[in-house]
Amino acid sequence: MIDPPQATQQPHARQRARKRFGQNFLHDPGIIHRILTAVAAKPGQHLVEIGPGRGALTAGLLQAAGALDVIELDRDLVGPLAERLAGLGRLHVHQADALTFDLCGLLPANAAAAGARLRLVGNLPYNISTPLLFRFLAQMDCIADMHLMLQKEVVDRMVAAPGSKVYGRLSVMVQSRCAVQRVLAVGAGAFVPAPKVASAVVRLSPLRPPPVVIVDAGLHARIVAAAFAQRRKRLSNSLRGLVQPALLKRCGLDPGARAEQIAVVDFARLANAAVEAPRDVDSGCIPDINP
Repeated sequence: MIDPPQATQQPHARQRARKRFGQNFLHDPGIIHRILTAVAAKPGQHLVEIGPGRGALTAGLLQAAGALDVIELDRDLVGPLAERLAGLGRLHVHQADALTFDLCGLLPANAAAAGARLRLVGNLPYNISTPLLFRFLAQMDCIADMHLMLQKEVVDRMVAAPGSKVYGRLSVMVQSRCAVQRVLAVGAGAFVPAPKVASAVVRLSPLRPPPVVIVDAGLHARIVAAAFAQRRKRLSNSLRGLVQPALLKRCGLDPGARAEQIAVVDFARLANAAVEAPRDVDSGCIPDINP
């Protein structure tokens, strides 16, 4: 069991939440304890916390792992955080924007090839949570897993299955690369100031290998985005200019179907087939490609 860290129990009133940074500071000891238990950090693991804020999770992560990298955009929080947690372990504070930060640069060269990867933890600003998720997905090769606090509505979309009303672009893009598990629900009262929405913690575990290796990630992303841009349209219309109806049929997909009916693995197979289609119009749907 992980004891709730004492360093997080006295929030500093002078460190006010800033709306432009989308800040809502976690303060509920019970929720903090449950998140730390779910992460289950161990000595020697390379942990990275995104947006530590006042350090609600930081102290417990640092005590458990012995060392921790944190990425914090708000420079006014950096100094007090480092001062308050001095002596708990090796804390490396990066005053930077997580949207542009090179996470893989935190690892030694060739570390991922040797099996060393980062564990990400974070209470993400809700106003930029989707761009952050896509940024993390782009660096998946050096990430072992992620435990992220997000708006409940976003987590609902991430875990949604085909046929669900909230199954969409985010569902497909995340599930193409990761196993997604909802960890716990978090009420608005767990934060200061309290947000106007419910929250949830989600665990993302990269799939190695994925069920279908995507040959051209850019094309796959364009196909998924186009399919869901007007989700009530049939695939033959929404994918016009990207995928021919004949190719949909060769991949076993109904051109009259809508995006919400298409499984994650079928989007990957379709994108792989579209890579070959311009060179061979008679090619069938490329089979699953595994390492």
